[in-house]
Amino acid sequence: MLLIHVEPRLCPVGAFFMYRRGWSHRNRRYAAVRQAVAWCYRGGSISAEPRINDRIRVPEVRLVGPSGEQVGIVPLAKALELAQEYDLDLVEVAANARPPVCKLMDYGKFKYESAMKAREARKNQAHTVIKEMKLRPKIDPHDYDTKKGHVVRFLKQGDKVKITIMFRGREQSRPELGFRLLQRLAEDVQDLGFIESNPKQDGRNMIMVLGPHKKKTEAMAEAREAQAARKAERQGGAPAEAAEAPAEEPAEA
Repeated sequence: MLLIHVEPRLCPVGAFFMYRRGWSHRNRRYAAVRQAVAWCYRGGSISAEPRINDRIRVPEVRLVGPSGEQVGIVPLAKALELAQEYDLDLVEVAANARPPVCKLMDYGKFKYESAMKAREARKNQAHTVIKEMKLRPKIDPHDYDTKKGHVVRFLKQGDKVKITIMFRGREQSRPELGFRLLQRLAEDVQDLGFIESNPKQDGRNMIMVLGPHKKKTEAMAEAREAQAARKAERQGGAPAEAAEAPAEEPAEA
């Protein structure tokens, strides 16, 4: 019988595997304990960041200079010496290559610029959103104007709008009421959107999808420009108002 001793204080996961399941099926148990021990002493998950400087453990690397020039295959000690000479970091950029490709760069600056680019990309990223608006066939004119205002706002933001007409009771026998209402709404917002999906019956509901003429990115850009203009107007208007205010007359003695 194969015995493996795992210190519970150092590796609680390994101890759990050993004492919880017993020693039946020795081969599977040995593999599970070995994997648990390796996980504990490895320190958890593997870092996704590239290896730099002394963390690179290969005899030689294919070195790329600070300006992108190809230096060639050099020993690791020589690459580290060049990194110290240029006051830069030796960063492993292609670990799967043979030999690995390393580049001389300022790793801190590189991480900062990468984070800023990712943040800017997320800021400009446009997600397709489908808003939904529900109406009744015999909707009140005031309620219709309110619902239409929401649809107009959604289309200006570059979002699609799903219009749902809900039929109840005997209204189901008159689908033309819902069809006319959808056509009326589409005509009222035709300057901002178009009919992407024609009205169709879906059980007790009738559904139509409106798509915006402007893309989401264009709507976001216009919204940012309008916000910047309003901010500049507020900042520039405060001093002007203060200058136009009449000066107080001195009090008479």
